[in-house]
Amino acid sequence: MALGMVLTATLIALSVLALLSAWQSRRPVRVASIFDQSPGRIAFLFDGHRLLDASPSARALLPFGEDSRAWARLMARFGPEFPFLAERLASLPRAGLLHIQSLPGVSPAMVMTAEHLSGLTRLTLSGGQAAVNGGQADAATAAALHTEVMAQRNVLSRAPVLMWKEAADGAVIWANHSYLIRAVELLAEGEDLSWPLPKLFDHPEAHKAHLPRLKLQMPSGAEWFDLMRMPAGDETLCYALAADKAVQAETALREFMQTLTKTFADLPIGLAIFDRSRALQMFNPALADLTTLPPELLISRPTLNAFLDAMRARAMIPEPRDYRSWRKQLARLEEEAAMGLFEETWSLPGGQTYRVIGRPHPNGALAFMFEDISHEMSRTRRYRADVELGQSVIDAVEEAVAVFSHGGQLVMSNHAYAQLWQHDPQVLLSEASIATLSAWWRDQAAPTLLWDDAADYVTSAEDRTPWDGEVRLLDGRLVSCRFRPLTGGATLVTFRLLTVSSGAPILDAVPVGLLTA
Repeated sequence: MALGMVLTATLIALSVLALLSAWQSRRPVRVASIFDQSPGRIAFLFDGHRLLDASPSARALLPFGEDSRAWARLMARFGPEFPFLAERLASLPRAGLLHIQSLPGVSPAMVMTAEHLSGLTRLTLSGGQAAVNGGQADAATAAALHTEVMAQRNVLSRAPVLMWKEAADGAVIWANHSYLIRAVELLAEGEDLSWPLPKLFDHPEAHKAHLPRLKLQMPSGAEWFDLMRMPAGDETLCYALAADKAVQAETALREFMQTLTKTFADLPIGLAIFDRSRALQMFNPALADLTTLPPELLISRPTLNAFLDAMRARAMIPEPRDYRSWRKQLARLEEEAAMGLFEETWSLPGGQTYRVIGRPHPNGALAFMFEDISHEMSRTRRYRADVELGQSVIDAVEEAVAVFSHGGQLVMSNHAYAQLWQHDPQVLLSEASIATLSAWWRDQAAPTLLWDDAADYVTSAEDRTPWDGEVRLLDGRLVSCRFRPLTGGATLVTFRLLTVSSGAPILDAVPVGLLTA
């Protein structure tokens, strides 16, 4: 009885196991997806350009925290290796499935499989023989590292900057192409480049981070470099930036400043340049001579107010009536100079005359120029005195006198002329030409051709001989006219009244001032 019960239980258990085995054999096999934790699978799942998920190996290709930019990162990473990757993926919704081969030069060769499933995009990356061996992640990583190394190598080899790395003892253990080219050029004839690499820059202050500008004497000429050193553990990264253009610019600026300094030193005009804060920044020796200020004061960079106060103390500016007006004058001087309007003539108590000009300079600076025009003013005064003396001399002449330039313009006349012809042409000399005056004379005298001959004589460029003539005024007076050439093509015209006895020839000439109309 007991044995039967055991057999029965055993049979029941076997039946249950058989049923479970049959049921499990009929269950569908689960399809592998990108959510599997298999380390050898590289797959991405996108909704548009938004990353939904990725396998662990795929996430290893993305920078940490860059899920929001995963699509752009993948395009930038794999775009150079897969031809027209972005354009082909844009056509995926229509194609549904794409197999994109990497370029022939990419090693190892890779294949990107793109699938469009229910509005989602799945990208799977596999790599030739590496995929067969289950090493897809390693192949992709190796390809990425290879591409990055080649890109960095190209950048370093084509960089115009000299780069090298030094060991703790200062030996050069690595250098880029620009460094090696110069090292080869500096080798002696018949010598080859060997290890360790030659040190191009050997300076006593080489331990400093920023070295002074150094010159490298190449066979083709000197080259200047700005050196920088950056510690990297026990080693040091060194950079040499080309500074030839900076050296040329500094040399040109230095030569220009030297030329400018020599020019300023030879100028007879005093020059004072004040900066934005109105402190004296530049002056020339003539300034000290004209202002009589000691060089020590000028070298101390006084302010504009202190500078003018010192000039006032030495009576080198016009003395104002009171101190308040003097301060107002200083404020006006600075304002007008800043606008470029200041220009004055200073008559100093010592008898000198200065022309002072203020002009604005860039960055709010002001420049003042002091010029001694005492001799010029003396000449002007003497000339003016000579002109007044000459005018008074011809005014004392009894004959009416008019002097014309080579172009026929009246340049001088006397009082007798104005009394005879009842007008003073000197009031408006710009309109007093031989043409206008001969027309006036014609209106005041009897008809005659003498005025036409006078106009031709005055404006003639040929050699001229003196000649005389007579005209009768409308009031009956007879006037003798004389035309004489002067130096430089000028012409002297004189008029003299003649008195005539009744029925008799001309007996005498009477000065104009003794006759009345």
